[in-house]
Amino acid sequence: MERNKIIFKTSIIGIIVNIFLVIFKICVGIFSKSISIILDGVNNLTDVLSSVVTIVGTKLAGKAPDKEHPYGHGRIEYFSSVIVSVIILLAGIMAFKESIDKIINPLDTDYSLISLLIISVAVVTKIILGTYVKNKGIKVNSQSLVASGKDALMDSVLSFSTLLGALIKYIWNIGLEGYIGILISFVIVKTAIEVMKQSVNSILGVRVDSELAHKLKKRLVEFDEVEGAYDLNIHNYGPFNLVASVHVQVRNDMTAEEIHILTRKISYKIYKEFGISLTIGIYASNDKGEYGQIKNDLLKITNDYNEILQFHGFFVDKKNSNIYFDLIIGFECENPKQIRDEVIERIKKLYPEYNYYVIIDLDITD
Repeated sequence: MERNKIIFKTSIIGIIVNIFLVIFKICVGIFSKSISIILDGVNNLTDVLSSVVTIVGTKLAGKAPDKEHPYGHGRIEYFSSVIVSVIILLAGIMAFKESIDKIINPLDTDYSLISLLIISVAVVTKIILGTYVKNKGIKVNSQSLVASGKDALMDSVLSFSTLLGALIKYIWNIGLEGYIGILISFVIVKTAIEVMKQSVNSILGVRVDSELAHKLKKRLVEFDEVEGAYDLNIHNYGPFNLVASVHVQVRNDMTAEEIHILTRKISYKIYKEFGISLTIGIYASNDKGEYGQIKNDLLKITNDYNEILQFHGFFVDKKNSNIYFDLIIGFECENPKQIRDEVIERIKKLYPEYNYYVIIDLDITD
């Protein structure tokens, strides 16, 4: 798969560059007696580990579906991104600890122009590497690769703080490395938390992207037989493995054969255009004539509740004296069942001859 090749190649480049940086920084740190440069070099080892985690995670995520995991292993990428965020977090904590130690127990460092030049080259190298890795991650939709890129960019900031402290020490003989290191450690920890939050959200499941939801619904109602699309639900089993379900409303006089042909056409079109495996449920529509009046009265009732965002799936079963519909109630509502019961009570006063079957739907998509 081309995507996996790009992730593997980018991660290998990151490993090679970081190994060279580790060697150079530790050597410079030893000769200049600078603990900050040595720690900066050690911190680059975390980038090597991040790249290794990304490679392993991508390899495992690419495994074919099996009996135990019929939707594949794509979500492993999100776990690998969490691991990378933990590595970034530990680097930030380590930077904070060493910065405090540097303030309490300052060391007499001895920088040379050559060591300052090497640190400058390292800063530029990390900026280039971090930007490259992050952009590749965005291109192939790899959270772990994006996290590695952010880690490298944070390291460039850390290296720059080391360089700044070294320059101040070299020119004015003032030791500020510890104080600068504390500021940078907070930036690193903040980045780690942001990366972890994004990864955990992907694992837990987040609200469907508004733009994608609107595009899908727009395609669905382009079919002449479809009167509305509701209850769109999309599950993410990896960056490019989406499974969805939706209800479409059609005329109640359509035959099973006509509905079968329609749903097959819809499934094919959505898969071809979006790469999404779509399961389709049917709402039958019979809201004309006397039933239309019932629906209008129900609309007036629901409009009295700010918590109710929409009702749909309205159907009157005259033969069995049943009325069916779904209510979408916002997440801010503390007691959705109470709202539902009130709506049923009010509509039943107007049309007592019917039984009411109402499902509370979640506000899943825009």
